[in-house]
Amino acid sequence: MFRTIYRHAKKHPGLIPQFIFLFVGLSGASLYLIRLARGPHVSWDRRNNPEPWNRLDPTYQYKLVAINTDYERLKKEGPDF
Repeated sequence: MFRTIYRHAKKHPGLIPQFIFLFVGLSGASLYLIRLARGPHVSWDRRNNPEPWNRLDPTYQYKLVAINTDYERLKKEGPDF
């Protein structure tokens, strides 16, 4: 592969900056993906389940958020001037 790139760059010297930017871009994207894979929100532990909501049994009482909204107050016939 590098031999082919070298051959093209030797015939067309204007392609050298393009190959450099391509290499830098691919290297940066690869390093970024490796950094994401090692982040604090990623777990590679397959034996222990890191999500706490998966450890709960089916009889657990979940706490739900209920927002009481007065729908009669929200209905208006027209704008207030």
